[in-house]
Amino acid sequence: MKLADALGVVIPLLHDALVVHANGFISRESFNLDDRPGNFYMIGSMGLASSIGLGLALNRPERRIVVFDGDGNVLMNMGSLALIGATRPPNLVHIVFDNEAYGSTGNQRTISGQVALDDIARSSGYRHVDRVEAPDDLRAAAGEVLGQAGPAFLLVKIEPDWQERKIGRISHEPPQIVQHLMEPVRK
Repeated sequence: MKLADALGVVIPLLHDALVVHANGFISRESFNLDDRPGNFYMIGSMGLASSIGLGLALNRPERRIVVFDGDGNVLMNMGSLALIGATRPPNLVHIVFDNEAYGSTGNQRTISGQVALDDIARSSGYRHVDRVEAPDDLRAAAGEVLGQAGPAFLLVKIEPDWQERKIGRISHEPPQIVQHLMEPVRK
């Protein structure tokens, strides 16, 4: 399954959730599929989407917070898994799209093929952890994880596909990205 296909399944299930997107193709693909208020697109700062999502979850406990992350981003900031597991925000859902590559920098291999990120999330204290490898299983797994008390973690195995097509860049400037997130946060 490709990233766009996976996002196409998950995005319609988000409703009014605030979504923090990891940098790179996850942000770009989601922006091009469904740019909406409540989306925060990380520009640079690899590995920090989960930390930002945790901050939002702790400060806005009445809102569902979803983090769209990548395997390379999670590996860059493994401490955030432990911190999320220790603080246990019930409104946080962490969805990791794992293509076993650093797609934005040239598709260099990550070590997620040897390191089970879902097992690390489970060991860190996430309440609900699941893993999907088949497109047919994604809708049910995403619906379940989005309906669980968090922190919840879903690892979605995808294929690297960055070379096959051009993905448009995010057209918002950083101040607009912050405003895009903050409008629904303030409601």
